Amino acid sequence: MEKFTTESIKEYSKKDSKRKLIVIHGKVYDVTTFMHRHPGGAKLLGSYSGEDATDAFVALHNDKALVEKYMKPLECGVVVDYEDNLRDFRELRKVAETSGWFATKPFFFFKYLVQCWLFELAAVFILWHWGVNLLTFVAAALLLCTAQAQAGWAQHDYGHLSVFNSRRLNHIGHELVVGHLKGASSHWWNFRHFLHHSKPNVVGTDPDIGVPYVFLLGDKMPKEWGQKKRGFMPYNWQHDYFWLLGPPMLLPLYFHFENVYFTLKRRNLRDLMWTVSFFAKFFYVFNHFFSSWWGTFALYMFTRYLESHWFVACTQMSHIPMDIDRDQRRDWFSMQLKATMNAEGGSFNDWFTGHLNYQIEHHLFPTMPRHSYPLVQPHVKRICSKHGIPYVEKPLGTAFADIIRSLKKSGELWFEAYYMPG
Repeated sequence: MEKFTTESIKEYSKKDSKRKLIVIHGKVYDVTTFMHRHPGGAKLLGSYSGEDATDAFVALHNDKALVEKYMKPLECGVVVDYEDNLRDFRELRKVAETSGWFATKPFFFFKYLVQCWLFELAAVFILWHWGVNLLTFVAAALLLCTAQAQAGWAQHDYGHLSVFNSRRLNHIGHELVVGHLKGASSHWWNFRHFLHHSKPNVVGTDPDIGVPYVFLLGDKMPKEWGQKKRGFMPYNWQHDYFWLLGPPMLLPLYFHFENVYFTLKRRNLRDLMWTVSFFAKFFYVFNHFFSSWWGTFALYMFTRYLESHWFVACTQMSHIPMDIDRDQRRDWFSMQLKATMNAEGGSFNDWFTGHLNYQIEHHLFPTMPRHSYPLVQPHVKRICSKHGIPYVEKPLGTAFADIIRSLKKSGELWFEAYYMPG
């Protein structure tokens, strides 16, 4: 077994390093070859090369005993001066586990699925009972939008393995909900979403902020692009054209393109089957109310258009206004607090956002069922207060508005740097 120090292990974080080594609980693992077989993708493991990945490993796996069997052959050394620098956070994790906050309540999640079906049935009833006209068309689209938004939060629960104690049941549930109820690929979602969780708001790793040729985000990248005269969009107007190229394009266009591309590229017939089942059901049901399939297509696209605004507001309010930068190799706790923020809790806010208004707690404990976020929140706040780490929480309306305010600020920073004299 090789012996490393905290400083020497950092050498393997360089891009030109031929070996990819990660540290978990002081042990060193060579993932150079394994990273290409890792279910989360090579990029996820590669982003932690030369780092202590202990807290990322613990946070993203709820079946550690099984995973550790696969890790044993990869063990190649030890960090001789390894220190536990996140003692308070790791103690909180133990408290959460012993308090049963990771225990799932399947009925809690089942009721959210039921409401999705009820909203869909209500849309069908309106068109069946009153026929198709402008008013019923819009009403049906709003109901379907609500069903799709809530199904989106539901698939998120299954994808994070937080509905059942069984990993297999969670995967089956995820394929059913994201595939049959939303028409998306389970593997596509996992690939993108766990990259986002592993390094939120980190340029070059987090796919959710990889949009520089359309939008520049944060305080640092706009200045850098402006100084280098990069980009071809009028970024100083991005808070205005956001309403044309942001939500209107994301789910109606980009969502479909990336899902189809990913599924066909990976030749994932199982995901393709689930996706086809969604569209077959949707067009079979709603074709009964329209004189041609174009009417059903219009209803579908209008539903996605509405849902896209809901989705973007609830997911990006927690990240776009926060720190966005290249990888600063921060510890898990500090990194998540730098990149995420909360919106205030409450019955409506919790329902509307799928409990993603507790984004900080969700990012610190991704496999924790969402009904436990309010329980762990006071403890997270206490750690932040003790160590002087900002815990950002805003009213829901303010959080939504800050998306636009942040885009405006970033655009102005680019403009000033781009046209700076000399």
